[in-house]
Formats: sequence, structure tokens, C-alpha cells
Amino acid sequence: MHLPPSYYFDMCQRLSSHMLVFADFHFPSRGTPLARHSPTKESLSTSRRPARKGPETIYDAWLASRTLPGHKDSYLVAGAQRQLSLANARLAFCTILQECVFDFFKKLWGLNPVRTTLMMSLNIVRSLFPAFRGYSQAMIIDELQSLIASGSFTWSRLVCLISTELLRRIVEGLLDSFAFSNENVVLDSARFFVEYQQLEQRVRLDVPTLADPIVRDLLQESDLFARSFSGGGFGLLSPLDFVRILSLTTEIISHILLVISLTRGATHLGVLLLSVFSATLPFLATWFSFASHQAEHPFNAREARAAERHERMRNLAYSDVHRPEIALFGLGDWILKSWTNARKIVLSSEQPSTLRDSSLLSQLNLSDFMFALQNIPLVLLMQSSSASLGSLTLYRSSIQSVVFACGNLIRTTKMAFQGIFLMSAFCASMKLKPRLQPKDEDMVAYNPLPGGVSIEVSGLSYTYPGSSEPALKNINLSVAHGESLAIVGFNGSGKSTLAKVLLRILDFDRGTLQVNGVDIRRYHPDEYHRHLTAVFQGFSKFNATVKENVGLGHVVRMAQRSAVEKAIHLAEADAIVESLPHGLRTILETPGFETVSYPGMSNHLPTAQNHGLSGGEWQRIAIARAFMRASQPEVDLLLFDEPTSSLDAYAQNQIFDTIDKISRSPSGAKTKSVIFITHRLSTARRADKVAMMENGTISEFGTHQELIQRNGSYAALYRASI
Repeated sequence: MHLPPSYYFDMCQRLSSHMLVFADFHFPSRGTPLARHSPTKESLSTSRRPARKGPETIYDAWLASRTLPGHKDSYLVAGAQRQLSLANARLAFCTILQECVFDFFKKLWGLNPVRTTLMMSLNIVRSLFPAFRGYSQAMIIDELQSLIASGSFTWSRLVCLISTELLRRIVEGLLDSFAFSNENVVLDSARFFVEYQQLEQRVRLDVPTLADPIVRDLLQESDLFARSFSGGGFGLLSPLDFVRILSLTTEIISHILLVISLTRGATHLGVLLLSVFSATLPFLATWFSFASHQAEHPFNAREARAAERHERMRNLAYSDVHRPEIALFGLGDWILKSWTNARKIVLSSEQPSTLRDSSLLSQLNLSDFMFALQNIPLVLLMQSSSASLGSLTLYRSSIQSVVFACGNLIRTTKMAFQGIFLMSAFCASMKLKPRLQPKDEDMVAYNPLPGGVSIEVSGLSYTYPGSSEPALKNINLSVAHGESLAIVGFNGSGKSTLAKVLLRILDFDRGTLQVNGVDIRRYHPDEYHRHLTAVFQGFSKFNATVKENVGLGHVVRMAQRSAVEKAIHLAEADAIVESLPHGLRTILETPGFETVSYPGMSNHLPTAQNHGLSGGEWQRIAIARAFMRASQPEVDLLLFDEPTSSLDAYAQNQIFDTIDKISRSPSGAKTKSVIFITHRLSTARRADKVAMMENGTISEFGTHQELIQRNGSYAALYRASI
């Protein structure tokens, strides 16, 4: 059954309404972030039941399943198989099943209620086919035995019986084909839904939350669960495959009941024992296939571009390297939208190649039918026996089916047991709240003030997770509206860490940080970031076109060529773009990125080499990215971390002249505050204030002239640099 792309797109469109319902269920409006607590005392927003003993939340159950016996604070590696024990069974069926599984299946059922119900019903009906097939074949063989024994055998009667059996098999095959097509639609909608939720949560989480190793393990197992919908790999079973357990159980029961109903007397019991014995021996059969396999569906140019973009968006969402700029420039929604559009095209292109061939010959799987017909020559040898050949065939096929089905049931049950814990990881990860996001009752709206931001830092300290030494110690500084601040110091003194704290990329452990007189922790990071722009020392180099690399600084204006060209002009990067083979459309080569190839790409896409840039050229692109947003009236803080480290002195002066121009109104009044980090103290002279950092703290703070007059560390460093 081949579904047109239009149907599939309509189905994907309907998913968007379910996304909001699922998000309402999984994302609490209030609560304490997971990363703020020790793993064993985690508090996620689920209903508390005082009467119940044991784990209270999905997260507690997931973490308990990973705890090594006898080692309270030691855990299995992410993705490791859970031991099939009574304790884990209690976790699976007493906590996870109640708190997660039923609600999750309800959401999946709501995506395609009719098709999902039909899928489950057809799976149960199809599980009865093997028993019915064996019974039908036994009847044919018994009738043939009776005809031959009576001496009234005719070829026309044999042809009639075989034709009836073939017709039954065709109907059965068509039903199988329809069931497979229907199941494919249900699975694709569920896969899209789960992958979207996983990707959305990835781009929402912030750096402090992702720094927690337990959170990383949680997200890794959540990702394994999402991959299980795509066939995953060894040991992965998607929730929609759980119906296989019910189908296998139904098949086993139907075969057992059939055998019991036909077992009468000692003779039949002997045949049954003989069949059981034969079922334990290796079973070999020749499989005849008349199906014409479809050739692998190659991607056309549009599908290949979508596949590449889909992979790039996923890499962005999962990359820790790009995380600061994704947060600062608010790229989450853009990544999700781009991934969604590309994913729909990719899934639609994969649909034809995954459907079974529905031709008539493809339904004639005659392996076991031919196996039954091979017993017909034995009729003459059994004429004197009270046991019919049909009974022998039925017993042997039924017992063989029970043996295989039991083996599959055991393997499937083990995989399903592991899948329950992966599902718990997915559900728990959906309840993660970014650590930097304030509680609703504490949150205040960002109130921009004329002339740029004011910043007051007092006693601020910060220690990286896992480190014993603080990166920042007792930081004190102030920046008034419209002022510029230069942060200088030796390598490793904490300058870039302080910049990330000021940008609300990292949190701080002690002290206070006020922006416009309000505790920065009361601002929602996304809203705060809309009023900033920055160049990071380790800026991102995206495997994308020049236009995209620059336009990501302000996604809403990325499509405006004039805005991109203006930002490039402000960064003095016009000559770089003009020298590229395709101008703004040139794809830039990034180190460490492996291009993913897809079938048909080389046949449909023009051959194009990614273009490499030097360090200085990449730095100008990063500066242009920051300038995309810098000139907007809502932006009142510009922060540059070593923005000109790879540029010569002349280019450096040009960039800082541009920064100064952007931070002022046409009349010359300051409208934005500026913070820049630099090793070049000649540049620091431009700033209204200078902060000298040593060993994670600010040792000197004041104007350039004041610090020179103090004749301290700054003065010594300045004299050494000129």
C-alpha cells in the first residue's frame, strides 16, 4: 500500500497539535532543575504519593536501575543492560509503568488513533494465521490421504485443493501488506514525534545543565530510546514493537490449543511426541521468493539537500561547541523549524523504499506450503496407521512454531524490559528544566534603559564542575549605562569565564550580579539574550554558507541579503566574500565536520568543494555575525572576547572604530554598553574602565590613567607591551 506524499505531509502537520499537549505533560512550569541536586536527591515535578515506598519519580527509578549492587554512588555506563532482577522488575512495573508508560502510549495513540488501533488489532489477527495455516494444510493432506486410500484419487481434485490454499495465501498476503503499510505510517509519525521532542529539549537545555554527568547519561539513554523508533540497533526495541509480545503470546496459545484439540488416544500422543522430538532438530528449508525487490530509491536534488540540512541541524543541537552561540543568538526555534522541514522531506522520500512489494507473486511465500506437500508421498506408507498424515504434519509444524515463537518471545521480552528503562530516561529528560531558568514566581521582565545596560558585580565566584579550584574568585566591578569596559590579563586568568557569566551562559556560585539594578537570575535567559550580542573567543564555525554563518547572528533577518551584506561591510569582510567562488552562497569548510553522504547525492547535486578560510578571515565572519544584531535598537550590550586576536593592528583599529560607532546614536550619544577582552593593552586605552585579572580575580579596576599611576600589574604589563 503506497501512501502519497500529500497524506504524509498532512499527517506531519497534525503532529504539531500533539506537540503542545505532550509538552504540557512533560515540562513543569515550576520546579527545581535536575542539575542543581545530587543524583540521589533529585526532585522532578511528579505527583507525590506518601503511602508508596521506594522511588518517587521516574528519574529516581531510572537512576536506581543503574546503581551497581553494593555501590550506592556507582552507576552503570549509559546504555548498559539492566540486570533482570526482582528489584529492577519492581522499578519497571511499580514505578515506571504507572508514572510514564501509560501516559506515553496515550500520547502516541493520539497521533493516529484509528491507525494505531487497527495496527494492534491486525497484529493479533495475524498471529492466528500460522495455526490456521497449519490446520488448513492438515485438512488438505488428510483429504488427499482419504482419496488415495479409497482409490478414487483424481488430479482435478488435487488441483482444486491446492488452488483453494493458494487463494487463502493471497488473501493472507494482501492483509499482511496492508498491515505493514499501516504500521509504517504509525511508526513514522511516532518516530517524528519522539525525535522532535528529543531535539527540542536538546536546544532548550543550557550549558550548566548539560555539564552535569548524570544529565549527560540521562540524555544519552533518552537518545537511544529515540533511535529505537528507527530500528535503532542491537538490543533496541521501540514501544510500538511491544505489541509483538502480545502477538507471540497469542500465536503460542493458538498452536497449543490446536495441538491439544487434536490429541486423542495413544496413537496421536505418539505422533505428538515424535513431532516434539523432530522440533528439537535443526530445521532447514528452501525459501522460494518470487518477489521482485524494488531498487533502492535514490534521492533527488531536493531530497539530498534536505537530508544534508537535517543532519546539520541535528549536529548543531547536539554540539557542545556551538551551545553558547545557540543560546545567545536564540537559534533554538530556527534549528527546530529547519530540522522539521527537512525531516518531513527525508521521511517522505524514505516511504516508498520501506513499503513491501504488494504484487501478487510477492504474497506467495510458499516455503512451509511446499514443506507440507513434501509429506504427500508418505501417504502410501501410512495407509495402515491410525494416525493421519495431516495430524503428523500439523503436530510437527505446530510444535516447531511453538519452539520458535517461545524463543522469540523470550528475546523480545528481554529487549522490552531494557526498553522500559530507556523510556524512563526519555520521560525523565523531558522534565528537565534549564538550570539558568528562574522559577515563575521569581521571574521579572527585562526592562531596557536608555544609554545601554548597567552592571554591578559584587563578591562573585564560580567553580567549574569537577574542579577543586575556582575559576573566578571574589569578582567586583561596575559598568554604568553607556560605558565601555576592557578586561585584560594573562592567559588562564578567567577572562573568558567571566564573559560567559556576564552573558548568562554560565551561572555563578556565590556573590551577586545585577543588570539594570535587577538580579540577573530573575531574568529569563532567552529574553536577556535578545538584548545582547557577542563574539566568543572560541566562536563557532558552521558548515554552512557565508550567508548562513553571518545571518545566524540575527535569524529573523537572515533572509535579508541587504542586512547580511551590511554586517559583512561593518566587519570589513567585503573583500573576503568577493574572493569566494560563489560569494554569499559559498559553503565554508569547518575543521572536524564530516559530510554525510546519501544515496543519489552524487548523481543529482553539482560537485562543489567547500571553501576554507584562514583564522583571520573566520574571525571577520564571526564579527559580522555579531554585527547582524548589534545595530538593533533593543540590543544594549556588546561583548567581544578577543575579537581581533588574528587581525593586524590596522584591521584591529578599524573594528574597534566600528564598535564605537555602533554603540552611539547619530548625535554621538552612547546608546550601548561595551565590554571587550583583549591581550593588546593599546586597545584597552579606548575603554572608559579597565579590569586587570590575575588568578581568577580582578586585582585592579579603574581608568587607564588611574591604573598607570598605581604602577601595579597593569602598568607593568602595559609597559612590557609597548
